Amino acid sequence: MSSEEEKVIVTRNFRLLEELERGEKGIGDGTVSYGMDDADDILMQSWTGTIIGPHSTAYEGKIFQLKLFCGKDYPQSPPTVRFLTRINMSCVNPDNGVVEPSHFPMLSNWRREYTMEDLLMQLKKEMMSTHNRKLSQPLEVKNSFNWHQELYLVLKSLG
Repeated sequence: MSSEEEKVIVTRNFRLLEELERGEKGIGDGTVSYGMDDADDILMQSWTGTIIGPHSTAYEGKIFQLKLFCGKDYPQSPPTVRFLTRINMSCVNPDNGVVEPSHFPMLSNWRREYTMEDLLMQLKKEMMSTHNRKLSQPLEVKNSFNWHQELYLVLKSLG
């Protein structure tokens, strides 16, 4: 037996099952979450993520929905990530919401050990970076929080 520690490589499906279990339990302070799009997706390819905009940023008070797609080579290769909610962020293509690997080092330097949770947490950190934190946001996003707040107040008043 060699003195080097042997690495156990977890298969794709076991890895995704571990991530699903972790996502269902909740992550940290609850500002980031993820789960499968379709429980019947036996290949476990299509996932949905949510990031609640960080405090003291242009994203504060907004809920951002993302689509993550784990191809057959995941976790060896990164998932593709696309914001479904319109967002202005330096690593996101403004036309289609895709997180561009060339502008987001975690994707361009992907390591097998990274998880979808790591990816969502890093995107949240990116929102807080000096070059993103004050970027003006698309109107659709600015208004969505106000609409949700107004709906909440109406429903609350109804009892």
